[in-house]
Amino acid sequence: MVEKVIWPAYIDAELSRREGRRVPQEVAVSEPTVDEIAKAVQQVGYDAVVERDKAYSRENWKTRGRVLVKNADDASKNDLIQAVAAYVAALRD
Repeated sequence: MVEKVIWPAYIDAELSRREGRRVPQEVAVSEPTVDEIAKAVQQVGYDAVVERDKAYSRENWKTRGRVLVKNADDASKNDLIQAVAAYVAALRD
């Protein structure tokens, strides 16, 4: 079983690529939460586990948490992050 980790910084529009954003600026959203990310992961079709007490290494002063994606063997991490970012943006509309 493969777990993939999605940090809120990966899709945060307020951050630069150097600071950890992994999606294009047009797809990114401002201040995403782990709950939004978990809901988007479930919409994509995977199981999500939220860990709220974790801090991204490039933002070790912020404890925004992370989302573990279970059984995502069939998707690359980049494709998964792109799909999650698109769903979080759609959830906000």
